[in-house]
Amino acid sequence: MHHRRLRAFAPALLAVALTAVVAASASAAPSPRAKLAGSVPPWATSANFKSATSASDSVGFRVYLGWRGDAASTALAVSTPGSSSYGKYLTPAQFRQQFAPSQADVNQVKNWLTSQGFTVDYTPSNNLYVAAEGTVGQAATAFGTSFGQYAVDGLTLTSPSSDISVPSSLAGTVDAVVGLDQSAALVHTDHVVADAPPSAGFRNARPCSDYWGEYQTKSKDVPAFEGQQLYYAPCGYVSSRLRGAYGLTGAGDGSGSTVAIIDAYASPTILSDANQYSVNRGLPKFQGNQFSQVVAPGTMKRPENPRQDPQGWYGEETLDVEAVHSMAPGANIVYVGAPNNYQDLDAALNHVVNNHLAQIVTNSYGWSGETLPAGYIKPYDSVLQQAVAEGIGVYFSSGDSGDESLYLSSPQPDFPASDPWVTAVGGTSLGVGKYNQRVFETYWGTDKYSLKNGKWNSVGWLYGGGGGVSHVFGVPGYQSQVASGGRTVPDVSMVADPNTGFLMGQTQTFSDGAYYDEYRIGGTSLASPLFAGLMAVADQAAGTPHGFVNPQLYKAGAGAFNDVFASSADPLGDVRVDYANGENANDGLLYSVRTFGDTLTLNSIPGFDDATGWGTPNSTFISAINK
Repeated sequence: MHHRRLRAFAPALLAVALTAVVAASASAAPSPRAKLAGSVPPWATSANFKSATSASDSVGFRVYLGWRGDAASTALAVSTPGSSSYGKYLTPAQFRQQFAPSQADVNQVKNWLTSQGFTVDYTPSNNLYVAAEGTVGQAATAFGTSFGQYAVDGLTLTSPSSDISVPSSLAGTVDAVVGLDQSAALVHTDHVVADAPPSAGFRNARPCSDYWGEYQTKSKDVPAFEGQQLYYAPCGYVSSRLRGAYGLTGAGDGSGSTVAIIDAYASPTILSDANQYSVNRGLPKFQGNQFSQVVAPGTMKRPENPRQDPQGWYGEETLDVEAVHSMAPGANIVYVGAPNNYQDLDAALNHVVNNHLAQIVTNSYGWSGETLPAGYIKPYDSVLQQAVAEGIGVYFSSGDSGDESLYLSSPQPDFPASDPWVTAVGGTSLGVGKYNQRVFETYWGTDKYSLKNGKWNSVGWLYGGGGGVSHVFGVPGYQSQVASGGRTVPDVSMVADPNTGFLMGQTQTFSDGAYYDEYRIGGTSLASPLFAGLMAVADQAAGTPHGFVNPQLYKAGAGAFNDVFASSADPLGDVRVDYANGENANDGLLYSVRTFGDTLTLNSIPGFDDATGWGTPNSTFISAINK
């Protein structure tokens, strides 16, 4: 049923993984067990196998149920201009009444889990999942499989060794199970600072520029690159520069809008950091309840997490909050932090959507590519359908590894950015002039050259905005005139290059203590909250939420965007200066050229493309999507 509902939205849906999950029930009907095909992650192979998992190890997971009825068609109708239902969004209560799994189905799942010895922890009010925990031994018996330890990406991760199954009585009820394997340990944030993490203390070295072109290199200090003396990298753009570059000078401040930010953990200094940053940058401080933090219920710290990185996520949260506030200083911000970066980000998103905590949701994380078990893809897709039906716009950064061809077996976009119910935000390199004008903009794709013995030496490709054509989702209706072969990512873009990036303020730990300081940062983790802030201003101008904005974006077309494409007029790159130790000149300076525009296999061409989508918003964008 889910496959048919999604096909109404994307007629050419490939969705092999999604289909396998739901089709298996029918094929396995004569058996007392219903197999959930595709529930083994692609990394759980015999070549990667290390050992069996201890039966006494703990495991927490969520059993996902499917929506009753055709939620996808309702989502499509309320978000498509020209539809008789356009803009007639459902409340969470109305959505639950029409589409939530029945309490009888939930109770059936709970009773089965309890009978298998699991502890049932939580079920949200939309009945989308039942969270439970127990031991690996209990899970092996209950789901009819064995568990192994597998080597992947420098980690040792747990996974079922064969497809899991459930009793045939649950075949039409259970859509997916999340958490039996540790694929979620591979989720990544999409922010980029330097070649060292910010948690260790990082600040910009000088010289750097306040605006593009302020300082040019001199041959006596830095040699020419391909015959040109390049400009020094900006120190990091601030609110006035970015609002000017993207047509918001004199526009609203986002008042009346609420933006939710979903990340993991919660920075203990976020409010003081954001307020200090606001004072330093001429922005209003957060007032009253304008900023709040929420922990999604039913989530928990999970000791079995193989990759804990709370400090790295502190920087992510700080970036997201300050980026939204810089674009929309009057908007409310609610930060929803999962207490782990292991497997609860989907539950945090469901909490925001099911309780309609915001009209705009920005997410600066994702998985590298789409090679995930269907059990991870289906739940996100279900939550996103509810978001669209309720008039909530969900934005995901497109990733920082370009087309992923240097890391995966084939070029592919990142998930969840590739989901057709998401607005995927890609990345650019941006030059903003002295008068806050947009000087140039290219696709963000960086090759690095280090200065050694007076010469520039190639280091290789570093990073770039995620993009490409989905292998899982077909061409959605709103892309039918510009895409082929599958859902194409991104839809839009904003500045993401850390070498033309954002100036951020955060408390960090330096060699002489922990205190607030400011530094340049980038990544599509910057692009997504910047665009979310811009949409808060657009909602304010419209007097109503835009909800899922993709149909409006594609209807507005090229005229609403700065077309970003490869041009011989683009700068080659800039020269960046870094402290060797990340915080001061005691150990010397490092010089590097960071080039612009290396797309790998992506296409940076005039019009819509898989490198930057339509491009970046121009001064007519808000009026164009408000028509």
